[in-house]
Amino acid sequence: HQRRIGASQGSMKTTAMQKQLHGNGTRGKASVSRLQQATKGMRATRSGFVGVQPNSWTTATTAHNATLRTRATRVEVAATGAKLPEGRKLRVAVIGGGPSGACAAETLAKGGVETYLIERKLDNCKPCGGAIPLCMVDEFDLPTDIIDRKVTKMKMISPSNREVDVGKTLSEKEYIGMCRREVMDDFLRKRADAMGATVVNGLMTKLDLPTSKDAPYVVHYSDYSDKSSKVGKPSTLEVDVVIGADGANSRVAKAIDAGEYDYAIAFQERIRIPDDKMEYYKNLAEMYVGDDVSPDFYGWVFPKYDHVAVGTGTVVNKTAIKDYQAATRARSSKRCEGGKIIRVEAHPIPEHPRPRRVKERATLVGDAAGYVTKCSGEGIYFAAKSGRMCAEAIVEKSRQGQYMVEEADLRTYLDKWDKKYWATYKVLDILQKVFYRSNPAREAFVEMCDDDYVQKMTFDSYLYKTVVPGNPMDDLKLAVNTIGSLVRSNALRKAAAAKA
Repeated sequence: HQRRIGASQGSMKTTAMQKQLHGNGTRGKASVSRLQQATKGMRATRSGFVGVQPNSWTTATTAHNATLRTRATRVEVAATGAKLPEGRKLRVAVIGGGPSGACAAETLAKGGVETYLIERKLDNCKPCGGAIPLCMVDEFDLPTDIIDRKVTKMKMISPSNREVDVGKTLSEKEYIGMCRREVMDDFLRKRADAMGATVVNGLMTKLDLPTSKDAPYVVHYSDYSDKSSKVGKPSTLEVDVVIGADGANSRVAKAIDAGEYDYAIAFQERIRIPDDKMEYYKNLAEMYVGDDVSPDFYGWVFPKYDHVAVGTGTVVNKTAIKDYQAATRARSSKRCEGGKIIRVEAHPIPEHPRPRRVKERATLVGDAAGYVTKCSGEGIYFAAKSGRMCAEAIVEKSRQGQYMVEEADLRTYLDKWDKKYWATYKVLDILQKVFYRSNPAREAFVEMCDDDYVQKMTFDSYLYKTVVPGNPMDDLKLAVNTIGSLVRSNALRKAAAAKA
């Protein structure tokens, strides 16, 4: 059984790689060795992080191995695909090495699937707020080393610059983690590599679809593993399954005709500010709302390791994104004055799931699938979660890589995803339409955020990704206050329109 990797060079046998990744009972030792090497190479960066614990990285890794072993022990289910030949494992290409792709590759490799993770930018600095919920730290066994700041306070700032302090209901152990994507993504990729995935520094250029039911997908990509050359080497890879984790502009999505979706443009500047200003943002984040910073989103100032990230986004008026960014800078200027811009970033962010997320043996996860929430713009947790859920379905249905999988097998992941998160996306979509439609509505939104019960329900749902049951009396009070705020905002909007 042969695979082609390198179009011009023909084919090569996979026996040696199979032994390295899966064979002869040595995989566990090899994985541990590779993980130790990856960990050793990353220790040098730990001293730059806030709240460093000398052994937290190794401890997290050990716990993670134990967790994955537990997940890998599953009750066998009937496989819908054909049994693969002896000595041959299911082959999966994961296109894109962000949280969704890295978590998918890690789970697949640990589950006995021959896995290839293809990522062009191994030092990727995506323009992202970088906020992660508390539950993600435990659920994905993330070491505290990769968390730059633990935010325990937030300021919501209305169009009239009314400030509301949010976070009063958090306990001493609760926080929102702030990460740099280049740090977190690198950690997740190295962990996938240590678990047995083959990480390829490459850019997919084309995907050939199968010509028959069991024919392979052919991934065409430029291989940039040769650091001495800036030109990628044309290469190919034959696989049984393709997971598109390649972001909002997904080439995998285009190849399987997944359909278009509307998207936002996120624009962010990383600004190094004086130490006294940085002290103010030590554990605090700011969110600005108003027509000036975005007609349908919000502006933010999020603290990082030694700088702040200042940004905004919009769907309805993308051409004016730099004007909205200038307004966000202006409104936060008092606290960010004297700062120096060290990086400027921009990136598309999906606004809703794609019309099609699976076709035959190819599927989408993360931003490629459209898993970013409206209103909050959160995507990191859902990206990682979708990658893991997709991979778990493949591992289970292929019986740890022994059987071929079919479209019906991949749809089990989508069914579970939609059942678990459809309501979350719908509620946040409604909230955005109600409270981001006008400045008076935004004033009402900020006013609501001053309520302790609103803060508790919001933070509990965000931090733990569960629907938190409320108190009936408090829920009734909240409903009355919400209606009152909306009535006042509507009256203000009409008054403003009359003056105009």
